[in-house]
Amino acid sequence: MTAKRRKVCGIDVHKGFVVAVTLDCEGNSETKKYLQDLDSLTDLREWVLKSNCESVAFESTADYWRPLYAVLEPHIPITVANAYHIKHIPGKKTDITDAYWIAELELNGLISPSRIFKGYYYDLRTLTRYRETLVNNRTDYKNKVHHQLDLCGIRLCKCMKDIFSKTGYPILKGITAKKSQEEILEYLPAKSRKHADKFFSAIPSDIPENNLLVLESALTMIDNINEQIKQVEERIKFLVNQRRHELRILMSIPGVGFIGATTLLAEIGNVHDFSNSDKLAKWAGLTPSVYQSANTNYTGPITKQGSPHLRRILVECSHAAVRSSGTLKNYFDKLRPGKCYKKAIVAVARKLLRIAWHLLVNDEVFIDDEAMSKDVWIPKMPSKMKKIGFEKIIELLSRGAEMIIQEEGLEVMRLKLDT
Repeated sequence: MTAKRRKVCGIDVHKGFVVAVTLDCEGNSETKKYLQDLDSLTDLREWVLKSNCESVAFESTADYWRPLYAVLEPHIPITVANAYHIKHIPGKKTDITDAYWIAELELNGLISPSRIFKGYYYDLRTLTRYRETLVNNRTDYKNKVHHQLDLCGIRLCKCMKDIFSKTGYPILKGITAKKSQEEILEYLPAKSRKHADKFFSAIPSDIPENNLLVLESALTMIDNINEQIKQVEERIKFLVNQRRHELRILMSIPGVGFIGATTLLAEIGNVHDFSNSDKLAKWAGLTPSVYQSANTNYTGPITKQGSPHLRRILVECSHAAVRSSGTLKNYFDKLRPGKCYKKAIVAVARKLLRIAWHLLVNDEVFIDDEAMSKDVWIPKMPSKMKKIGFEKIIELLSRGAEMIIQEEGLEVMRLKLDT
């Protein structure tokens, strides 16, 4: 919380306009309405400066607040508030009362400012979130393909694990293009051609035209999205090249790959903004909610008041980490008997985030002392060979190799003499 101020401005932000209210300690107020364009926002800035306001406060409503922030930020202190934290008490709700309530909170220093991502971290986060949106859209179209295949009676999913694999995708393309089985076989991998009879038996001879049209459209959209994802990933690689050291640190954690590391970098931002790992876990919404009244102390589910993109990638990385040996796997195994699977995974995600904070702050690479070394299988030796011993066997093998070399040399000499 900040100290009490003499005069402030509270703004209620909307898509097409903003409502601004100036308020001072004596209760004097003035209200104005401006459009969401550059000229109007510039007029708003001049009015705020002429009114001698010490700061401006508004809610982080979608992305509508960013043009306003860009116009005001270089000239006056700004407090961007989380709408959940400054929710008005129930009653008559208008744009003017909302702006007045924000101004009153800011005047008394009762608003906790939100973290604002600017520059490099904002650009990287925009790209990683857009990639996530593209992947979700691709998944929707893949589900449409599954739905159409079920309607047509095409049961390829029973023959292969992934119908969008190197084997399944050419078959789907061949079906929509009405190609013959011989033409489809040309595009299949060599290992899959021996199972071609099983694949083609799952495809009916007659497929409705409407279903083929929807299938072709969905596959075209998937191809387009795949191309867009590649372009976004190339841009992400270009940006994270400036943070190669931090990327290498995060990728040393079990379960964290390139996409996971870049998303963590983008969503966390400057890790030094958090004095300890507990504050980072709380900011991410991975800490339990607490309700305490009199002698009642109840700990509920996680708050989920942070970035859902950060929680998603942490849970995804945790699923990968618990499938390998090491610290996170052992930690998961200890929690699993007393908790359900999902709660144990969330606990692993919180621990993974704390590990990431420690490594980034201390500039260290993760070294897992609890990781189990893989056992190398050595076949059993016959009893006669054990009696002879390894040294004698090596000596016999070396003699045999010399004899083979000599015989090959003699054979070469004979061929030269014959010619």
